Amino acid sequence: MKKIGILFGQENTFPKAFIDRVNSKKIKGIEAEFVQVNKVIQGEATDYAVIIDRISQDIPFYRTFLKNASLTGTAVLNNPFWWTADDKFFNNALATKIDVVVPKTVILPSHQHPDNTNEMSMRNLAYPLDWEGIFSYIGFPAFFKPFAGGGWKNVYRVNGPDEFFKAYHETGQLVMMLQEEIEFTEYFRCYSIDRTDIRIMQYDPKQPHHLRYVRNPKPVEAKLLKRIEEDVLKINNGLGYDFNTVEFAVRNGIPYAIDFCNPAPDADINSVGEDNFEWVVEAAANMAIRRAKAQKAGQNNLTWGDFITSYASNKKIKANKNKNKV
Repeated sequence: MKKIGILFGQENTFPKAFIDRVNSKKIKGIEAEFVQVNKVIQGEATDYAVIIDRISQDIPFYRTFLKNASLTGTAVLNNPFWWTADDKFFNNALATKIDVVVPKTVILPSHQHPDNTNEMSMRNLAYPLDWEGIFSYIGFPAFFKPFAGGGWKNVYRVNGPDEFFKAYHETGQLVMMLQEEIEFTEYFRCYSIDRTDIRIMQYDPKQPHHLRYVRNPKPVEAKLLKRIEEDVLKINNGLGYDFNTVEFAVRNGIPYAIDFCNPAPDADINSVGEDNFEWVVEAAANMAIRRAKAQKAGQNNLTWGDFITSYASNKKIKANKNKNKV
């Protein structure tokens, strides 16, 4: 019997629906359950062929548990090694190499020295920074946000240098990005499941959280939808994420990838709505079943993105040609 597990925290609707959906399919030799973590011994396998990870970004103990499970053959979705290494600034940098349009972005050192360091620890850093050149490149208004993390925590919209420096003084040891604001006419949030199943959802980030997924979406030009779908695949093939969301702001008909490091994306029925919830539960269940069938005990069953595999073989990154459906 191959077990599929889901590791989760405070969310309620998606984990149970996912387990119920997998088990309702009655696939011979496959069953799903909530992951139970007890004694974790180095190098020893878990009972799970597949684990869907929804919480280890907040619980370091779980992240290490998942790495150990991966080492012993569990297919962990998403890859805990890559998720540990990834950040939003790198994602933007990668996008520039795979023909995905992104806002102008720079990364900045933390305003305060990290613990156990001082000015001598950062002697390679130019001082003062070329603020005039940075502001000229980005322009104002701009967004000032952490290079890692999510949930719109510590995100500022700044209208000029004075507002920027005021915000900068409030960020402490956080490493922040300054990013061009994209004045958009349309905005989309897209699920990517197994880098094959794409769900393009109209989204309004200016609304309260529970109203951001547009319930009565307007028709969208087919050419724009195709471009967004292609870009979602490029990004997730490049990064190797099994379960992710990508956000696009459309300016002058061009989709700008705004945020695409969401490997535990919102999947709560109360925010995404019934139709999107049904889609993501079904797609995630089918992905987990496929991966359970393909899983081989004791082998590496993780997904590694084109960035890793292409560079390892000294080849140029390019979009994967997998077939997909919307």
